[in-house]
Amino acid sequence: MPLHLGPFVRWRSGLVLTWICLFSSGFTFTGGEHAATVTHPLPAAFSDLLPHFLVEPDDVYIVKNKPVTLTCRSTPATQIYFKCNGEWVHQDQHLIERDVDPATGLPVMQVKIDISRQQVEKIFGLEDYWCQCVAWSTTGTQKSQKAYVRIAYLRKNFEEEPLGKEVALDQEVLLRCHPPEGVPPAEVEWQRNEELIDPKTDPNFFITVDHNLIIKQARLADTGNYTCVAKNIVARRKSSSATVIVYVNGGWSTWATWSACSAVCGRGWQKRSRSCTNPTPLNGGTSCEGQSVQKSACTATCPVDGGWSEWSKWSPCGADCTMWRSRECTQPTPSTGGKECQGLDLQSLNCTSEQCPQTASGAEDVALYVGIVAVALCLTLLLIVLVLVYRRKKEGLDADVADSSILTTGFQPMGIKPNKPENSHLLTIQPDLTTTTTSYQGTLRSRREVTGKFSVSNGPLLEPLPNGSHTLHNGKLPSDPNDFMNRLSSQTYFKTLPRDNVNTSYGTFNFLGGRLTLPNTGISLLIPPEAIPRGKIYEIYLTIQKKEDMRLPLAGCQTLLSPVVSCGPPGVMLTRPVILSMDHCFDACLENWAIRLKKQSYEGTWEDVLQLGEEVVSEPYYCQLEAETCRVFTEQLGRFALVGESLSMAAAKRLKLLLFAPAYCSTLEYNIRIYCMDDTQDLLKEVMQMERQLGGRLIDEPHVLLFKDSYHNLRLSIHDMPQAHWRSKLLAGYQEIPFYHIWSGSQRTLHCTFTLERQSLSTCDLTCTLCVWQVEGEGQSIALDFNISKDIRPLDSDFLLMDNCTPALAGPSAFQIPYLIRQKICSSLDTPCPNGADWRLLAQRLKLDRHMSFFASKASPTSVILDLWETQHFHSGNLNQLAAVMAEIGKQEAMIFLVSDGEC
Repeated sequence: MPLHLGPFVRWRSGLVLTWICLFSSGFTFTGGEHAATVTHPLPAAFSDLLPHFLVEPDDVYIVKNKPVTLTCRSTPATQIYFKCNGEWVHQDQHLIERDVDPATGLPVMQVKIDISRQQVEKIFGLEDYWCQCVAWSTTGTQKSQKAYVRIAYLRKNFEEEPLGKEVALDQEVLLRCHPPEGVPPAEVEWQRNEELIDPKTDPNFFITVDHNLIIKQARLADTGNYTCVAKNIVARRKSSSATVIVYVNGGWSTWATWSACSAVCGRGWQKRSRSCTNPTPLNGGTSCEGQSVQKSACTATCPVDGGWSEWSKWSPCGADCTMWRSRECTQPTPSTGGKECQGLDLQSLNCTSEQCPQTASGAEDVALYVGIVAVALCLTLLLIVLVLVYRRKKEGLDADVADSSILTTGFQPMGIKPNKPENSHLLTIQPDLTTTTTSYQGTLRSRREVTGKFSVSNGPLLEPLPNGSHTLHNGKLPSDPNDFMNRLSSQTYFKTLPRDNVNTSYGTFNFLGGRLTLPNTGISLLIPPEAIPRGKIYEIYLTIQKKEDMRLPLAGCQTLLSPVVSCGPPGVMLTRPVILSMDHCFDACLENWAIRLKKQSYEGTWEDVLQLGEEVVSEPYYCQLEAETCRVFTEQLGRFALVGESLSMAAAKRLKLLLFAPAYCSTLEYNIRIYCMDDTQDLLKEVMQMERQLGGRLIDEPHVLLFKDSYHNLRLSIHDMPQAHWRSKLLAGYQEIPFYHIWSGSQRTLHCTFTLERQSLSTCDLTCTLCVWQVEGEGQSIALDFNISKDIRPLDSDFLLMDNCTPALAGPSAFQIPYLIRQKICSSLDTPCPNGADWRLLAQRLKLDRHMSFFASKASPTSVILDLWETQHFHSGNLNQLAAVMAEIGKQEAMIFLVSDGEC
């Protein structure tokens, strides 16, 4: 019986034993005889052909646990099988399909096998798993290419991720990326802000062979988050984002044209500006370096008002009995905006009868004209007689001050009362200011000493005074001490004048001069000797305005740098400049500022009368700037203030930081108040007085902070509190004061309050740190450590208010240098000396030589220098030091300083 065998192949030690029993091909083996029958023999023409492959197996990857299929197709073929890694695949794993090529009639065989992950993993790590297809024909066998089967994967972590960068505009940017290890190798693409980057559509991007991204020229639009994306058939991985910031450094625009000259006539200044907008700094780019504003001196052509020429001769009398004459506006001709001449340029006059060419009138007309002229002359003479009689009577009633003792002994220092003369009632009679021509008898002294009998009416004293004579009448006046300020503030010009006497000083002065001081404010007014004309007596006041009551016209980056001070009355005639001293709060670096002295006109408008650093000695105003004080020389009284305009972001104001807390606390809550105010003494005094009323106590010494014109706000925060005993009730990390609230200078008592809460009433020790800083600017860190119930530190508000000077001093008591000695010094030093031992050497020794041109413009330079010395050294001046300076100059007058007051 014949034995039928399925296809079975075994390879062992290179020996091939083949037992084949092919039903389809008709091969039959019986016993020892060999008989072969072919059911479907190959055509004779192709019987000697070797099989060739129509489809060969390709490399494949196993993804996760999904098996892969390998396919092989060959013709002409009688048998076809796979072997993997050198071993034949079992016949049960083959899926064989047979077909006949219709074109050639040759048999075509196709075989498929599935490869699982487990099969590959058995030899994973030793060598790659591969499979190969083997096809048979009657002529022989053929082998296909090897197909490698690999397990696909992609690791999670990138070997190198891109890093963020900040680059300048148009700079090249390189972002590196090394994708994770994977099979097959991962493909890399780049994203910007989650959008795919395609170098084909945007040639500014380039992806290198090793997957790095190059931005050829950085643009503003290239700012964003860049991500490297790696992917293969298994997974897709994204790197961490790299932030690329393309910044632009600022560049100056071209200079604008120069502004018009600030002076309408004469010397002034003009400025031009540029902005940091070419380009504007972006994304953290550096700002422009240098000045944004330039200023330059200029001279404006003064307008010339027109003037009339002389009248021409009268024309001959015309037929209408009229003759004419004319004049022209040519002396000078108006130019550069000057006013035209006012009045008539043509004048007519009736001719007399003799000159008139017409027939003369009769005798009766002549008699009428003569009668009219006679009556007019009589009336004129009568009027003249009446006027003379009236003036003679008035001169008999009014007499100017003639007693010279009033000018030498009438001014007494505060607290020293002179002996009463027989007519003691005359010493207390107050001046009546209700009339413009008066006479005063009695002792003149500081108004503070006689406040109980002080009164001023709404007379011409409150208005600008003309150049006429002003003396004082005796009279009976009310004794209300507040009447002066009440009626003074009722005038149009003084609507904002304070009505209290706390911030006001006033007194009566004559040619010997005097001094007014607002204690603890740094504000004073020195009236030098001879500033008031001899024979005149003025009632002068000095007061400080509250900024919230004033409406200063501040524009742009302008800021108020001093208190608003009033001295008056305005319009009084002065023969020499008085010196007004007041604090300022800027860094005294004029390179960063344009500082102007403003004065309020009688109509209420504010005008620039002086720019610091560009003073003109011929003007009625001059300024001497010190580190914290400004001294204004002025020949006109009025209302003044310093206003500054920053020229760069380096301009800074000085802020005073004051810390207050309750003097006694019986609750769990405890408040700390931090005041951030302009560094002037008047504001310090105001805050001290306000806190005294609130029951507050100064808990640390004052600190100074420079606040720059950088448009950044001021921040305040509290730190380092013991959490077990204290906590802050502030919800945010810090408090903030807006920039413009500080820079405008119009809000006097800006402050922030930190509310703390202790865990129990027995907790009294408080330690913390207060931080005050300007964003991107200077800051202060204040460490506090004290007991809120037993604080014995000597930090009481009174220690800051030690100025107990007399508010008003009149006559010699107001000056350190006696009047007669002063006159001798002036007469000695005013005369120029060939060797320079004159007022110029005095100014140099006193370190005032930078004002030489101003001193030289005055009739007595020495007196102005001594005035300034008196102002600077009223509290701390040493006459012996001044005597030493005089000795160095070589003037014997220095010895007179050693003389006692009694000998003088």
